[in-house]
Amino acid sequence: MKFVPRFDIRLVRDGRVAALEPVVIRHPSDTLPILEAELSELAYERFVALALNTKNHVTAVLPVSSGSLNASIVHPRELFQRAILANCASLILAHNHPSGDPTPSPEDIALTRKLIDSGLLLDIPVLDHIVLGYGRYVSFKERGLI
Repeated sequence: MKFVPRFDIRLVRDGRVAALEPVVIRHPSDTLPILEAELSELAYERFVALALNTKNHVTAVLPVSSGSLNASIVHPRELFQRAILANCASLILAHNHPSGDPTPSPEDIALTRKLIDSGLLLDIPVLDHIVLGYGRYVSFKERGLI
C-alpha cells in the first residue's frame, strides 16, 4: 500500500503591529503608521501587504518577501496564498527602498500590474502600492499608476 501526504493549511499570528483600532484606510497616508513600523530603516527590501475587509479596515499585515539591498522577489502565488488565508476583501501592497528614494522602478511597476491582474482573477482587488523611502512615500494610486 502506498500513502499520499495529507496537508492542512493554517494562518499563524506572528506578532503584532501597534495601531489605533480600527485602522481604516481612506487615503494612502493612512497606511503610513503601520507601514513605517514594518518597513522603516531596514537595510534590505521588504514586501508586505495590508489585508483589508469590505469596509477598508486593516485586518492584517501580510509579510510576503524579504530581499537584498535593491530587490525583493515577489510571486503572485505567495501573496495571494496569504491573502486568501487572511480572508481579506482587498489588498494594499507596500515595500521599502533602502536607498531612501521611494520612486517606483520599472520593475516595481511591472510587478504591480502583474499582481493587479492576479487579484482580478481571484476577486481580491489591489487598491494601491505604497513605496517607502526615508520619511517619504509614493502611492501608485496618487501617481495614476493604478
